[in-house]
Amino acid sequence: MNLNLPPNAPTVFVVDDDAAIRDSLSLLLNLKGYRVQAYGSAEDFLAACNTEAAGCLIADVRLPGMDGLSLQSTLTEQGVQLPVIVISAHGDASTARTAFKAQAVDFLEKPIDDNQLFNAVSTALAQDAARRKEEATGAEMRDRLERLSRREREVMRLAAAGKSNREIGELLGISPRTVEVYKARMMEKLQARNLSELVRIVVQFDSPELEAVAA
Repeated sequence: MNLNLPPNAPTVFVVDDDAAIRDSLSLLLNLKGYRVQAYGSAEDFLAACNTEAAGCLIADVRLPGMDGLSLQSTLTEQGVQLPVIVISAHGDASTARTAFKAQAVDFLEKPIDDNQLFNAVSTALAQDAARRKEEATGAEMRDRLERLSRREREVMRLAAAGKSNREIGELLGISPRTVEVYKARMMEKLQARNLSELVRIVVQFDSPELEAVAA
């Protein structure tokens, strides 16, 4: 086990009923610098694993009880977005197609090539990190939007819809100068540097309201 990893380092979860393969994959990935947790069945994994943890899953197709593809499907049904790499000693086109349709990152046949494994894990972890970053950015932006006053939000939507200060003032019954004050406060709270960034923010996080205003 790699003891030098930071506490928030992602984990590669390995689910395979063959102890020799579990140990081999765990050792190989540990030596490559990854934190690894291994399980002998899908049920053990689901019972013990924190599926909200950062990382990825390597699951064998043939497992006792719930098989690897069913595990992949179960995680999707539960809303778990952990990237999955499917492995199999009996790979065939139909199985691979099912795995990829369920958004598997890769499908690797045993004996697994080390470089293919490392590439798949690297891709899976990068995908997971990008999703988490996007979610964190979204949460932060929604928090910024919540800080806007009702009037600032009205000005935001109208400005993003392409209305001038004069047009916004006429629609809201305030002066263009007052519009400019509200707009400056709103841009500062959202940390939007220009109109293009404002439009992007509104389209991504406030689009239904923008469409109504633009109409």
